[in-house]
Amino acid sequence: MSAADKIKAAAEDLAGKAKEAVGNATDNDKLVAEGKADQAKATGAKKVEDVKDVFKN
Repeated sequence: MSAADKIKAAAEDLAGKAKEAVGNATDNDKLVAEGKADQAKATGAKKVEDVKDVFKN
């Protein structure tokens, strides 16, 4: 996984956690769902890049 991809995935995960926290604090179910979706997307990106790393090595 390239450094840029790692940073992008980490940022997306962090943004998702922030959205989820704000959604929980404001009782905004849509924002909570968006935050969880962002986190899932980041996790998926990390897994894809991990697979790529396995085949590069």
